[in-house]
Amino acid sequence: MKIAIIDYKAGNIKSVEAALQRLGCQTVLTKEHDVITSADKVIFPGVGNAGAAMEALKSTGLNKIIPELKQPVLGICLGMQLMCRHSQEEDTDGLGIFDINVVKFNATNGEKIPHMGWNEIYNLKTPLYKGITDNSFMYFVHSYMVPVFEYTAAKCNYTTEFSASIAKDNFYGVQFHPEKSGTIGQLILENFIKL
Repeated sequence: MKIAIIDYKAGNIKSVEAALQRLGCQTVLTKEHDVITSADKVIFPGVGNAGAAMEALKSTGLNKIIPELKQPVLGICLGMQLMCRHSQEEDTDGLGIFDINVVKFNATNGEKIPHMGWNEIYNLKTPLYKGITDNSFMYFVHSYMVPVFEYTAAKCNYTTEFSASIAKDNFYGVQFHPEKSGTIGQLILENFIKL
């Protein structure tokens, strides 16, 4: 199985590659359109800034390719946020796969932003969570979040309830980092590979 990891200068690529290779997957880090469209699965990772990330995607035409993909696609952290319509971060238009806006956390009770560390996910939907129980802990690092909406596939609560995961058709997104979330994160990646 060939898994394409989208190369758009976002951070955290090495740990995603290592996690997939531990599962026996052949990965290729690429911005080549034909390599991405012919891959069995696509990972859209990301740590960084929404504005710079979208500019990088536009510079290679990947902003047009990603929404048209037909195979399973997994957006991680910023990758998930960029699949949405718009982000408050630098007033950035996203890919519009999900018709929802990404908003900044509002720390009303003095909570620290970014939301960083381990937190529970619950209300798990979709085959990504096969064999995973509600209130499993995942590792998060983010200042912006996707509100709960019709395509929420898992929830988390930090300052407010938000989408820990989203899913529609062949597109899946996780706000947490499965590649940094131990055995449960590894199982989520394994479930994605089996889709």
